[in-house]
Parts: sequence; C-alpha cells; structure tokens
Amino acid sequence: MEERKKLLDIRELETTFFADDGAVVAVDRISFHVYEGEILGIVGESGCGKSVTSLSIMGLVPSPPGKITHGEILLDNIDLAKKTDKQMRQIRGKEVAMIFQEPMTSLNPLYTIGNQISEAIKLHNKSWSKKDIHKRAVEILKLVGLPRAEELMRDYPHQLSGGMRQRVMIAMALVCDPKVLIADEPTTALDVTIQAQILTLMKDLNTRLNTAVLLITHDLGVVAETCERVVVMYAGQIVEQASVRDIFKNPQHPYTQGLIQSVPDMRFKKDTLYSIPGNVPKPGSVTQGCRFAARCEFVHERCLQENPTLYVAGEHHEARCFLVEQKAGVVS
Repeated sequence: MEERKKLLDIRELETTFFADDGAVVAVDRISFHVYEGEILGIVGESGCGKSVTSLSIMGLVPSPPGKITHGEILLDNIDLAKKTDKQMRQIRGKEVAMIFQEPMTSLNPLYTIGNQISEAIKLHNKSWSKKDIHKRAVEILKLVGLPRAEELMRDYPHQLSGGMRQRVMIAMALVCDPKVLIADEPTTALDVTIQAQILTLMKDLNTRLNTAVLLITHDLGVVAETCERVVVMYAGQIVEQASVRDIFKNPQHPYTQGLIQSVPDMRFKKDTLYSIPGNVPKPGSVTQGCRFAARCEFVHERCLQENPTLYVAGEHHEARCFLVEQKAGVVS
C-alpha cells in the first residue's frame, strides 16, 4: 500500500500573546499532520485554541500582541512560521486558504461578489486578462453549486442568503486551487438543512480536487459525518487524537468522553442532557497539574501536581491522561 503524503505537518507549535501583565500561551506545543486529500477535524469548546491554531497556520495571528514563539508549520516541507508577512501574502490563497466563521462579516458589503472573487484571482495571477478572471470566477461559483452564477457576480453580500454567502466564501477559498483548505466552523449560524448541504459540498470538493481539509468545529456530529481523523484540543493542548472510528468507539481522555456524552442521542430517552461541569480555564490560568483536573470525575492527587504528556492509547491513538499511562510508551 502506497504511503500517504503529509501535506501539512505541525510540529511543537506554540503561539503566545504578550500583554502588560505577562505572556499567555494560547497554543501550547501542539503537533499533528494532515495527509493529502484528507479531512482532519479539530474539536473542542470555545477557548481551547482551535481558531488560534488556524490563524497561526495562515500567518494571521494579530501582532502585536500575538506571536509564534516555537515550532514549525511545514507545508510541503516549507516552514510557514519563518515566512515574512509579504511572503505569506503570496502563499495565502494559492497554497493554503481559509473559510472564516461568519460569511456576512468576512465578505465586504461595499463590493460585489464578482469584485471580491476576482481580487483573489488577480493577486496570484497577475498576467491574466479580465476575460480570463471573469471566466474563472463564474466557473468557481458554479463548482460550489450556486445557481445563476453570471448574475451573482453583480450581486452584493446582503442580497444572498446565509447558505449562499457561505458557498461564496468556499468559492473564494478554492479559486486559486490551494493544497490545504482550513474551514473554521463553516456551518455556524446556518440552519440544519443548509449545514448538511455545505458539509456535502466540502466532502465532494475534497474528493474531486484532492484538497486536504482542516475542519475546525465544536460539533462532534459534523466530525462523525465528515472527517477521517480527529484532534481533540483542550486549554491550548492536544488531549487526544485518533481516527474518528476510534474516538467514538473507544474514547480515552475524560474530556473526549464528556464531549461524546454531551451529544443528544434520539435512541435513548433522557430526562436531562449530560454536560461537562465547569468551564474551559482562561489561557495561562492553570500553572500546575492537568488542565482538565478541575472538571474531571476521575481526578486524583497526581493530576493536581503533574501535567500528563501524550501517551499511546492504541494504534495511531494518543491521549494526554494518566489513565492510559500503563499502555505503550510516551508520544511527546
């Protein structure tokens, strides 16, 4: 069997925000990779570091106060963490692109859809004629399933529905054929029917174009429906990573178990829905012990003193918990 190519390889990535009262590590030495043609999910509650991870990859961490303070972001063995802002402007869109959470705020209300898509094409294809740019823009709108593409080129964002705006965002991200597509909560604020259509579209485009997709979400239902593998983040760290099948069938970290228990299941009638007690700690507030200890039902003395490392919990399965320490060796 041919070995799959690691298209995006994140190694020991650390992103820090510097404020007057000290430095706060928002992403704490995380490592993961995305294969060519794969959809990888990153899951966790708000405040776990998912979006900062995606902004770090894109070179969009606001600086100041943010800065990548350690690690490598290898895209086809080129380290994006070492690129200047000017160099990243040439890479963004062409090599790696991003679909942002809110299409209404991400699209400029003062410009037509055609103008905004054409701008992305012009940036990376300076020798193209207006006719070629227009043709490519219409082509990409059709590719993402938008009707009357020619007319849409003249429309403004407020004239489109939420689902149509999200498809435009996907079109803008794909217009220069990037190798990696980062989708940050792409179905937020959309109704269930439109959510399903957007996810089906992303899977279809992933299959047809062989684009690697990094899907950031808090919704495990979306992960089960869409992804091959999943990375679970908590308080800036990776606490578990495995195939989607293993995560759902045999979750090892108490946080992952809690997330899965929190998903409503129509097969079982419950008086109350399960929820993980407490909240995600503020970045930098837990200085000793496991970051999940305050919310964990299995917490013991050692958890309050030491922060566990990632342990092997099975084949291609890792978890940051002392409960799995007895299994094979340490990962990192």
